[in-house]
Amino acid sequence: MRITIARHAQTAYNAALRLQGHMAHTPLTRSGIAQAERMGKALGADPNMSAADYDIWSSPSGRTLQTAAIIAEHLGRDFFGIRTDARLLEIDIGTWEGRLYSDVIAETGPIMCPDRGVFTARPPGGEWYPAIADRLRRWIADLDPERNVLVISHGVTLRVLRGLLAGGEEFEGVRIADNAPQGTIFRIEDGVQSIVHLGDGSGNMMVVV
Repeated sequence: MRITIARHAQTAYNAALRLQGHMAHTPLTRSGIAQAERMGKALGADPNMSAADYDIWSSPSGRTLQTAAIIAEHLGRDFFGIRTDARLLEIDIGTWEGRLYSDVIAETGPIMCPDRGVFTARPPGGEWYPAIADRLRRWIADLDPERNVLVISHGVTLRVLRGLLAGGEEFEGVRIADNAPQGTIFRIEDGVQSIVHLGDGSGNMMVVV
């Protein structure tokens, strides 16, 4: 199975440095729409992306579906054929949802490691990396091994997914892949990761979710 992994494009919350988490359905900015267009063009020009031999999966979040809709147009695929799964949602950030990063940090102190780009404080009422890895393992196990996959999801979730499939630095008992700018597309085959398209969105942890 060949898995192509795309991180959604920039949203209004990203631009405002607000925490989105798994429930916020925030729209893409004009920059985000342009990023998604470039993602679709890159995949449309990719000789490894045959229109008939892969399934498109997306988190059910609005921002991932908007990104997926633009990509699907470039690929000549029907938006209504995109499969959604809640196990592909972003990390649940509990009571931090919708709040400015600066306000949360002012109240609690640092919540992330700038060098590794990961949360170092568990969101109140939210989830943690092992729970994300567990739901992604179950999603992987349910895939049809005869079908290639294109999945559009989120910064933290995809770092955990890439860590499961191709390895990464261990944190809290979970292998987490390196960070990447919004709009980046990876391909993983036989445990080997390559970049299909390097996005030009921010790779800063401040806009990861």
